[in-house]
Amino acid sequence: MELKEVIGRRRSMRFLRPYKPVEREKIQKMLEAARLASFWGNVQALRAVVIERATAPPKVVAALPAGTAIGGFQFRMAPVVIVWTLDWSLLSVQGNRLHELVDAGALGVDLEKSHNYLDSTLIPFFSAAMDGIKQGGITELDCGQGIAQATLVAYEEGLGTCLLGCPNDRKLRRALGLPDHVKVLVLQTVGYPAEDPEGGGQRPRLPFEERFSLNSWDNPFPRDPAVVKELEAARMLCRPAPLPYRREELGFLQHQYGLAEVFGDEVPNIIQEMMTPDTESGEAK
Repeated sequence: MELKEVIGRRRSMRFLRPYKPVEREKIQKMLEAARLASFWGNVQALRAVVIERATAPPKVVAALPAGTAIGGFQFRMAPVVIVWTLDWSLLSVQGNRLHELVDAGALGVDLEKSHNYLDSTLIPFFSAAMDGIKQGGITELDCGQGIAQATLVAYEEGLGTCLLGCPNDRKLRRALGLPDHVKVLVLQTVGYPAEDPEGGGQRPRLPFEERFSLNSWDNPFPRDPAVVKELEAARMLCRPAPLPYRREELGFLQHQYGLAEVFGDEVPNIIQEMMTPDTESGEAK
């Protein structure tokens, strides 16, 4: 499958086949893609813990959220859940990563002068600006690039995924043994889709011209119809949702998985449960 088609077919797949295991090599390919993603200063602070339901300790599986307010039932059926994290401690050794870039031929021509420049100027600059960098969002953004690359590889491998927040992650943190300097970014369910990859159609998006500008904020970037046709031919731009049989498909899946008509509502009082103080820490779950 070509890259443009992968982008066009990617959509959040909430209905997965719980009985079909995901080959470990496919998960590895996702992680390899995430590993290669660009990261400021080559910090590489994106890390992940893969929860493989078939092999994970019961306490880890039990620590997964029961759901979310908007339908996290896939936590209960996904063969694999990837816990994507940000390791803040890696920012403190960012200077080492910059020196590696010099040795790799990415920074400077003269090796000795380039290493000296890092030690005398660039690394002290980053150290002084570190608090602002942490608050600016670029580190989380670069983590997102890695997660996006992993997601596209998953779809190229025939898998379906869905990213879900985990605002109260303390139980999961304890079960996984996450250190304090590690932040849970997002949980990604992974499995083989039970729904037709094309059945949902392409999700609604704001008009192109409303989102992108040329040279100034109030000057929409011109959308060339010829490019649109080219991307339609490449299957990057697909038919908009919903396709004619989508409602019937959803009804079938609802019955198969024993879900409520409002996804997430099959777990009573789920929001109250999420906010109930944890029995071990006294904090919200």
